[in-house]
Amino acid sequence: MSKVLLLNGSPRRNGNTFVALSEVAKALQQEGVETEIISIGPKAVQGCIACGMCGREGRCTFRDELYEQVMRSVRDGIDGLVVGSPVYYGGPNGSLCALLDRVFYSLGRLLQFKPAASVVVCRRGGASAAFDRLNKYYTILNMPVVSSQYWNMVYGQTPGQAAHDEEGMQTMRTLGRNMAWIIRKLNVAEDGHPELEQPLRTNFIR
Repeated sequence: MSKVLLLNGSPRRNGNTFVALSEVAKALQQEGVETEIISIGPKAVQGCIACGMCGREGRCTFRDELYEQVMRSVRDGIDGLVVGSPVYYGGPNGSLCALLDRVFYSLGRLLQFKPAASVVVCRRGGASAAFDRLNKYYTILNMPVVSSQYWNMVYGQTPGQAAHDEEGMQTMRTLGRNMAWIIRKLNVAEDGHPELEQPLRTNFIR
């Protein structure tokens, strides 16, 4: 059975970001896709320090439980990824980005060519900028970005308010169904993926 990991980038485990992700998860499950939601929680999250140890060890040098939990899920095998975040000052939660920097840098080889999507939740504005910021993680790793009938944003401030955004909830359901469809069509495990060239790194300082 295919599996999709959903990262809840809100410090509120059952807040509006969770409501949005749960709607995506429900649609995925109805399509026969297994789901797992991991919440980053309210604790401080270690950021990347560019030490390069993950290139030698195949994992981040820091051993915090949040990273370990995500690493286990990715290593066990996922077929898709959905990252959700509340909007803070027109961007995603900084703690979430600290985690994603480490996950994508250290586990990128396991995430390549897996379909991915972002979900953002805001009170009023900044959703488009936060959505764009999260999608940049995927487009540097050959990951197909899954779309929906509208940009993947939901509106809500007080707990549970997101569930009353009818268009937002419909967008989440469509996203879940689209991701399930793309996973079925891709068959990366069976058909492989395009051959990659040896990466070229250009430094503009001469």
